[in-house]
Amino acid sequence: MTDCNVESKGSILVVDDDVSITRALRATLVSLGYAVDEASSGERGIQLAGRGGYNAILLDINMPGIGGIEACREIRRQKPRAGILMLTVRDSVDDKVEALEAGADDYITKPFAIRELIARMRTVHRARSNPGDSNTVLAVGEIQLDSASHTVLKAGKRIQVTPKEFEILEYLMRRAGRVVRHEELLRAIWGPDYGGELEYLRTFVHQLRRKIESDPAHPQYVMTDAFVGYRFLGPSGNSYLS
Repeated sequence: MTDCNVESKGSILVVDDDVSITRALRATLVSLGYAVDEASSGERGIQLAGRGGYNAILLDINMPGIGGIEACREIRRQKPRAGILMLTVRDSVDDKVEALEAGADDYITKPFAIRELIARMRTVHRARSNPGDSNTVLAVGEIQLDSASHTVLKAGKRIQVTPKEFEILEYLMRRAGRVVRHEELLRAIWGPDYGGELEYLRTFVHQLRRKIESDPAHPQYVMTDAFVGYRFLGPSGNSYLS
């Protein structure tokens, strides 16, 4: 196993049972300055992810034993702030949504270009490496978000959110009261190459509502403006920043 503390651009965990894929990824990532650990099963991937502070975890969706979806759920449970990128040959909307709902920050379809993979790895790592204004506390109604500690509270009780959920919530809260268009939110959170992947937003907003709303079917905070975007409002329709 590679020492995760070696001087490099960062450390990556590759979880894939396809030896040719892991060999190619290792050679490429090492040549780019990354330290790489490998796992050929979901079980081993969960063990390594629990030990190391990886910049990104590349997780294949199709593996024997514990598959990628279940491994993703367990890694997310153990490491709420881990950056997880799902590798998949499946390209249907349902499969992508399943990966996102399991806790993946993003997914990439095989075969993929290395430049695209690196760009997506950097995106999933951004929330961990750039926590935002360390002096900022945002508060709307019962919801409080602290950029310094990367925590979200509801009525004083901590809510566990993923890195992408945190980024979305922070972006909306900073603009509380105004509509944030789908394209703006996608590009702000995932990068300039995004804009039309509405299943991303629907999935993450659905998950976010389940965590912060008392009644997700009738939200008080994350409001939908049909065909346009989302607005963040307090229970009374007011918002404030502290």
